Amino acid sequence: MSESLLINLSIIILFLPLLGFSIVVLLGKRFPKLYLLEVGILGIALLLSVALLLGKFTNYMTNDIVASFTWITMGNAPLVGSLNIELGIKIDNITAIMLVVVNLISFLVHVYSIEYMRGDKRYTRYFAYLGIFTFSMLGIVLTHNLLMMYIFWELVGVSSFLLIGFWFEKKSAADAAKKAFIVNRIGDIGMFIGILILFTHYKTFTFDLIFQQIADGNLPFGSDAWLTAAGILVFMGAVGKSAQFPLHVWLPDAMEGPTPVSALIHAATMVAAGVYLVVRIFVMLTADAMLVIAVVGAFTALVAATIALTQNDIKKVLAYSTVSQLGYMVMSLGVGAYAFAFFHLVTHAFFKACLFLGSGSVIHAMHHEQDIRNMGGLRKKMPITYYTFLVSTLAISGVPFFSGFLSKDGILAGTLAFGKLTGHWLIPLMAFTVAALTAFYMFRLVILTFHGKPKDHHKFEHAHESPFVMTAPLVLLAVLSIFIWYTPNPIAPDAGWFMKTWVKTPVQVTPLESRFNFMQPSREEAKVHGEVVHSVEYSEAIHWAHYPAMLLSLIVAGLGILIAFMFYQWKKLNADKLAVKLQLLYNFSLNKWYLDEAYDATAVHGTLGSSKMLAWFDNKIIDGIVNGSAWVTRFTSKLSGLFDTFVVDGLVNFSAFFSGFIGLSFKRLQTGKVQTYIVYVVFAVIFLLLFLKPF
Repeated sequence: MSESLLINLSIIILFLPLLGFSIVVLLGKRFPKLYLLEVGILGIALLLSVALLLGKFTNYMTNDIVASFTWITMGNAPLVGSLNIELGIKIDNITAIMLVVVNLISFLVHVYSIEYMRGDKRYTRYFAYLGIFTFSMLGIVLTHNLLMMYIFWELVGVSSFLLIGFWFEKKSAADAAKKAFIVNRIGDIGMFIGILILFTHYKTFTFDLIFQQIADGNLPFGSDAWLTAAGILVFMGAVGKSAQFPLHVWLPDAMEGPTPVSALIHAATMVAAGVYLVVRIFVMLTADAMLVIAVVGAFTALVAATIALTQNDIKKVLAYSTVSQLGYMVMSLGVGAYAFAFFHLVTHAFFKACLFLGSGSVIHAMHHEQDIRNMGGLRKKMPITYYTFLVSTLAISGVPFFSGFLSKDGILAGTLAFGKLTGHWLIPLMAFTVAALTAFYMFRLVILTFHGKPKDHHKFEHAHESPFVMTAPLVLLAVLSIFIWYTPNPIAPDAGWFMKTWVKTPVQVTPLESRFNFMQPSREEAKVHGEVVHSVEYSEAIHWAHYPAMLLSLIVAGLGILIAFMFYQWKKLNADKLAVKLQLLYNFSLNKWYLDEAYDATAVHGTLGSSKMLAWFDNKIIDGIVNGSAWVTRFTSKLSGLFDTFVVDGLVNFSAFFSGFIGLSFKRLQTGKVQTYIVYVVFAVIFLLLFLKPF
């Protein structure tokens, strides 16, 4: 398979969902069955993605394929020089894998939605929105530059707004869509500023060209600080999209959208975009930027996990679980475990999609009931949903022989190695704590939903297994959550075949500060070992950390599962009594650390307060000045009118009257008769003789 064929395939894959969106959104009302076209198009895109993956790994395993063209030529701009903006596509191993992951999850969500959304009054529009959402994410995956990344980044934001607020007649859904859109704009502003810093200095948006200049020692404005700032600012986009603290608050509210949308957003599209962005810029991150990223990821994972402990909405538990797992991925990138972060992105896509679609199956069977306290006993009524949900729960909990164990074990080993070499032991401590909490709250969810006796007998009696188009995606996703697809050795130190063959950590192009020097090989090491990514010191630390991390992760996951069974299955411990004893902590978790209330009191009410102050200033000061100016203008114009009427017009009218009067008076004297003029002369002579003295 030639490079040109792979490029053409990638372009077709990119634009197929856009084609489906255009046809369905324009003709959907006239032809209601057109939604099948969108489903079929995604099926074709998936097959083409698999073909591209096989072609890439068969012929170009170690080579990247790039195609680009000049979009805008600005010539020789003053003080800048030649300035061209390119658009293009880059296909490396990560791109090829992500194309399959995104198209697979999107296709399964499309198939699942056929039954789940049946009867909705905007049925065809829903599938059109899924199409534009998929197109946006594929654009992020395929781009080779920051500008295209940002364009598709914003398209993902728009399409997620449409899907989260799909049932916009519900106030909660409309509010959730607005919240997601606004919160993401905060992160995107930082990302935009970071992109501008890089473009201002390097005069290009292309990843490889920027990285090459950094590798040559050309730092932004000649400063490590500017490079650190640019990396952290671009990472802010990931903080928004991937729901990292403190911008994570939008994601749980996004559950107001249809459940298949939740699966699409949480599994491999919108929230994965942030992690994918950090993967793309990983090679330019400085030590300070990586430390910030590691701390943000670890803290996000811990915060979200503690909140998930007490949530009772089945989708809210999974939502905070997603935030926590995204924190794991971001933390992994921050500590340098690049390959394991991406590996967890892939495995998480499958088991989290299965969990969300499984929750949708439960909600569908329970007539839109989402409170797990009103469920129970559903494994008898919904065996396929139960076992697929259980497999995915085992995967996310890090139980051996499932995919999550492979990727999480690598992340935890990376944190241990990071702690050993840097002394930052708080990060691995938080990571292992989150592993225990994850196992606990996920099995709490399974037990309360599927085990025990039913709480709502009326809804339980009417519950039944979902149709084939809903259960088939569950089965496929559950199968993909088993270890065999990624490695034949489930306890391999490097996750075996998948990690060694497909995903390799790129060599960092920026010199890291002294405390992170362990990550990069020295020139001597490179000469001895060939092209290596990490120093011998770091490689040895990772190797040392593998089995301790595996043992610790098994212990904490086992404890989490055991405690969940003791509380909710065997009833050896009473959760309600414990909640009363720890009322303060329980309420703190139940109310999500009061972060929404804090934002409401500061950002929301602060904005409202400032808007009221600005409104008062506008009404009293600005309008006062305007109204005062208007009054002065009216008063002046009235005085001017009076002066014009009585003075100017009076003088003019008087002059006219006087002239007329004089004219009228002399008119009577000018009779035109000679006799009259002789009489005037005689009288004038007499007057002169009588009243004037002679000379």
